[in-house]
Amino acid sequence: MLVLSRKPGEALRVGDDVEITIVEVKGDMVRIGIEAPRNVQVWRKELWEAIVAENKKAAEEAALAAIVTPPTIPAAQTPVKLSGLLAKKKKKEEK
Repeated sequence: MLVLSRKPGEALRVGDDVEITIVEVKGDMVRIGIEAPRNVQVWRKELWEAIVAENKKAAEEAALAAIVTPPTIPAAQTPVKLSGLLAKKKKKEEK
């Protein structure tokens, strides 16, 4: 982990597109401003961890549901008897 000291109004760069500025320091609270392109997602860590945990839980539940619930095979609308099919085939061959 890189640890830097910054004063209010000072900034740092992350890559080419992200700038983080120290806006205010009040007691043990630091306010920061982040300038980044719209396609760069910025999350508070506790929210990010909650989202990751929820996604993992949903994936595990979906996998469990797939294992527990076998796919259903629809029954044929009209029963087909093998002997009937063979009789039809034999009649065609006789003609």
